[in-house]
Amino acid sequence: MGDQIREACGVFGIYAPRLDVARLTFYGLYALQHRGQESAGICSADGSRLKLRTGMGLVSQVFDEADLEPLQGIAAIGHTRYSTMGSSRFRNAQPLLMQGPEGKLALAHNGNIVNAAQIRANLESEGDHFETSTDSEIIGRFLLSSPGTWGERMAKMMQTFSGAFSLVMLTESAVMATRDPRGVRPLCIGTIEGDYVVASETCALDHIGAEFLRYVEPGELITIDEHGLKSEQVAVPEEPAGCIFEQIYIARPDSVLDGQLAYEARMAMGAALACEAPVEADLVIGVPDSATAHAVGYARESGVPYAEGLVRNRYVGRTFIQPDQRLRDLGVSLKFNPLPSVIGGKRLIVVDDSIVRGTTTPHIVQLLRAAGAAEIHVRIAAPPIRHACFFGVDMATRGELIAARHSIEEIREHIGADSLAYLSMEALKEVVSGKDTHCTACFTGDYPVPVQLDMDKLALEQDELALDGDSPRGVANVAVFSTTRPESVEEEARG
Repeated sequence: MGDQIREACGVFGIYAPRLDVARLTFYGLYALQHRGQESAGICSADGSRLKLRTGMGLVSQVFDEADLEPLQGIAAIGHTRYSTMGSSRFRNAQPLLMQGPEGKLALAHNGNIVNAAQIRANLESEGDHFETSTDSEIIGRFLLSSPGTWGERMAKMMQTFSGAFSLVMLTESAVMATRDPRGVRPLCIGTIEGDYVVASETCALDHIGAEFLRYVEPGELITIDEHGLKSEQVAVPEEPAGCIFEQIYIARPDSVLDGQLAYEARMAMGAALACEAPVEADLVIGVPDSATAHAVGYARESGVPYAEGLVRNRYVGRTFIQPDQRLRDLGVSLKFNPLPSVIGGKRLIVVDDSIVRGTTTPHIVQLLRAAGAAEIHVRIAAPPIRHACFFGVDMATRGELIAARHSIEEIREHIGADSLAYLSMEALKEVVSGKDTHCTACFTGDYPVPVQLDMDKLALEQDELALDGDSPRGVANVAVFSTTRPESVEEEARG
């Protein structure tokens, strides 16, 4: 489809010796599946060793009942991935399990490190060897090679690394979680039967019956072990820069971000858009599923009835089977199907959350016109995306962003709509928080930290196309523990 915003990764961690931590981690990742569909993994600890399973594909493709049984323990962490640094390959699946001088560490990361290449070069010059092309491994190697307590190591890491990172980590006896000093990516804490859980979003807590406690603070290190929960402020919080696209698109509608339910925030964006860009029409429809709440908010504010005019096939893009040329030529119709009896002869307001490259929206407009729509007025519940993201969301390079190269009128002509309007920055900020507490660099180009504008997510790729253990097409459940000892459930830590 080519025009969608790629989600960030999802991380989960739990310390609960009396509970089935592997199963709870599975369901936590299942709730976070929307954040990444390329690979998934769980690492558990039993007090003396770490056990890891990773694989390519959806959570349900990587794990079944037989896979969870060997992962029992007192604690576990999990990860579901969309690749924002390093390609989608088995070797890059997380959690990563690494060996250091004082023991093993499993790590799962959501975010992007903008100075990763420089730090990796420094570590390699000191003798470190890397087995993946992820910035996540660089974080782990740095922590393992640094002296001092975990708090001292984290403090040094936060002084050295620039960018976005929400991390969950696992040792043989503890779960740790931390968030970068600007809090770019979300991370929350919950309680379950007297024990503790950490997750990217509150929806993961809901799914396992955990109660939301609070968010991990920027620059804070949380350690959960047999003594309970310990908090250390290892870095001074900097100016807040939470990703605004978590509210617009990435987070599940039933997740709470900064005290605000994502569904309600999106409805408010739609309502603000209706005030800023009204138009006479018969129906409001949303591009499912990500723009449904925005469309409902637009309809309520405008008084124009809401209807479902497009049906989405939710499973397109979640298979390794590629369409043949005939089906590829159908393009967006593989993903969306219009309802002619609903929209025929109607003037439509079509609400979407964003336009990225401008490749999908023209096909949606064509589908609706072919189904009999009389007029199509496109309304976007976010400002134009004119700059690339370097903090954990794979949108596109700036040269690929249609709004970076064309005016709104030119975009309207390109997509074939009768009219086109975007939500203003001022309205978006007012809806989300009323304050400048979010990163809006994809709209404004004002990045919270300096970045290299030509950064490439494959910059850390090895020359080899297939490292030992990689599957050429990413089939799940193949040699997921160890290519040398596939019978074992304990993968040797990468050392």
